[in-house]
Amino acid sequence: MRDAAVMNAKRGSKQRRGKAGAAGAVVTPERETPIELPPLPPDMFINRELSWLEFNRRVLDEAADERAPLLERIKFAAIFASNLDEFFMIRVAGLERKIAAELTEPGPDGRTPMQQLAAVRAAAQESIDIHAALVQKRLLPALADAGIEIVPYARLASTERAELAERFERDIYPILTPQAIDRERRFPHVSNLSLNLIVRLQTEVGERYARVKIPATLPRLQPVGALGASQIGCAAPAARRYALLEEVVAAHLGRLFTGATILSSHAFHVTRDSDIEPDDDDESESDLLVVMRASIAQRAFGPVVRLMVERSMPVPVRAWLVAHLFASERELYVVNGPLAVGDLIELTALDRPDLKDAPFVPAPVPGLSPQPGDPEPDVFATLRERDVLVHHPYQTFAAVTDFVRAAANDPDVVAIKQTLYRIGRDSPLIPALIDARSEDTQVAVLVELKARFDEENNIGWAEELEQRGVHVSYGLAGLKTHCKATLVVRREADGLRRYVHLATGNYNAATARLYEDLGLLTSREDLAADVTDLFNALTGYAAREHYRALWVAPNHVRARVLEAIEREIAAHRADGRGHIIIKVNALVDRQVIRALYAASRAGVRIDLIVRGQCCLRPGVPDWSETIRVVSIVGRFLEHSRIYWFRNGGNDRLYLGSADLMERNLDRRVEVVFPIDDQEIARRIRSELLPAYLRDTVNARELQSSGSYLPVEPTDDRPRFDVQAWLLERYRWTPEKARAAQE
Repeated sequence: MRDAAVMNAKRGSKQRRGKAGAAGAVVTPERETPIELPPLPPDMFINRELSWLEFNRRVLDEAADERAPLLERIKFAAIFASNLDEFFMIRVAGLERKIAAELTEPGPDGRTPMQQLAAVRAAAQESIDIHAALVQKRLLPALADAGIEIVPYARLASTERAELAERFERDIYPILTPQAIDRERRFPHVSNLSLNLIVRLQTEVGERYARVKIPATLPRLQPVGALGASQIGCAAPAARRYALLEEVVAAHLGRLFTGATILSSHAFHVTRDSDIEPDDDDESESDLLVVMRASIAQRAFGPVVRLMVERSMPVPVRAWLVAHLFASERELYVVNGPLAVGDLIELTALDRPDLKDAPFVPAPVPGLSPQPGDPEPDVFATLRERDVLVHHPYQTFAAVTDFVRAAANDPDVVAIKQTLYRIGRDSPLIPALIDARSEDTQVAVLVELKARFDEENNIGWAEELEQRGVHVSYGLAGLKTHCKATLVVRREADGLRRYVHLATGNYNAATARLYEDLGLLTSREDLAADVTDLFNALTGYAAREHYRALWVAPNHVRARVLEAIEREIAAHRADGRGHIIIKVNALVDRQVIRALYAASRAGVRIDLIVRGQCCLRPGVPDWSETIRVVSIVGRFLEHSRIYWFRNGGNDRLYLGSADLMERNLDRRVEVVFPIDDQEIARRIRSELLPAYLRDTVNARELQSSGSYLPVEPTDDRPRFDVQAWLLERYRWTPEKARAAQE
């Protein structure tokens, strides 16, 4: 196990070197910026892993907010747990690999891998304790008050136990596989994220252990009582009672071990290293689809990076588990409550609108979305006249699918090209792309097979597209294609014209109802020419030395950001009004952080809206006194990336797919694009960004200590919820429909 971890760590180091070198295949290496960047002392860089844990604490704050509907709070409690699973599978796994490889070089915050892991362990256990207390002492009692009870098995009525006994025999017992552990039968493999029981047995030959895996194919919450026959998600009366599946199994272990006495049983949950990114050599020498299939198969066998056990599990049993899982005490986390609480997400399917946010219908996009009773709009005529900005989830994703469908059904369209990163299970785009191919339009799709945890889904779509005659490629070795771009080439009276969609978010209709993102539809020739060159670079050997309007990573995005910061410093020295606003998911890149510190030291005002990790420390005298950092966590996942620079009054605005992280800037193909339409730029610059900065409901402000505090309303800054404001702003009314037609 540990030998594999050492090899993985060495492989990861090799990958990083290979990917940096591969950048030249797409764009030229970035030039040295003339800004004199200040050094980055360790205390001016917030540890990335600890910053992520702070972000997840903000998610937990949403679960604790009693102003929110109860099932929305349950949702956030489940998201917190699922987020933490992924954090251990990827980020903690990376630290473990470094430790196994005996790497001791300090990170930018001065901590060695072992010191980072110790700090992460302490912060993670604290968050786990807070989460467990919130679930046990506040959320579950509140659910019970609302008529939704998760009842400990020991407190069930005799009639309810009888009902569960019958269901156990019928639906659960046939699925279970008891696994005894002795000399002849070694400790079984425990799969990633599985929930299990370790069972202590008294047999004829003495005390023994056995493992029982809790089936993931069955609902974790087993309904009991008068509504026991009903299923989660069906409309039903308000009162509901549930038992946890593992407690039902534990109560009936005698049926599995008929020749032994059950002494005790205890739940445990395992998380494994799941970073499966393949080696560059594997990608270049083999079919990437085959390589990814093999890599996915290995995900279940990574080393254990977290073992979560119930507090009731005796210390000797914990030690026995740790040893047999080839783990150590540093991977052990004790929980005072149920494990794998992410399964509480099942409750959000209940038909209880009184416990949820009010539903909303995304607004149509004028000029693109058909209105009831109106003829189908001419999408291409609209885009010849003007650019169109689409804002999800407030505006419908159908505007994007309608654009692709219009292209697929138009006999004058000769080519459609698209990048697909996270597609979703029931994508409306795939049928449109297939239909276009059936009409003899040239269709080329780049499917990113290495989109983490979406690999199998993307492989399936790639195979289906290929089988239907679509040209499918998988991008460049050593790089993930993370940009969001669609190109449509159409034959028109004056020759070929190109239409483009560029976006900050994925082509995923499901997440487009949950994630906040921006997209631009345009026929601008410079953008269209750049996107054409980008696809040629991605699917062929057409290396680009420069682009006309786009910033393209690897390499160019960082260089362009640094240049824009440099210009802002110069403009501020000229007029004293320098201002930068950046909205991203994460700010980790050390060079960009150093440049922002340089701008702050020069007096430039800097507002950063960073939802997740932020390694820059604001408010430090002589370093970052002019920098404010806020994080917005609310009903919708803030996902758009916006870069605005005042630029001496000739302000420049960009949107894109790239966060300010080394992985995005050095090891991914990303696109950042300018907004030159003056009305669209004005709306983002003068309405949207200021609205985010005045939020006092969803916003937390980063302190120089690295912690976050809620942004409280004041007389000068009254209560304001930016997401509620956007819902109202985009709410479609008859008046807006009439105005759109005019």
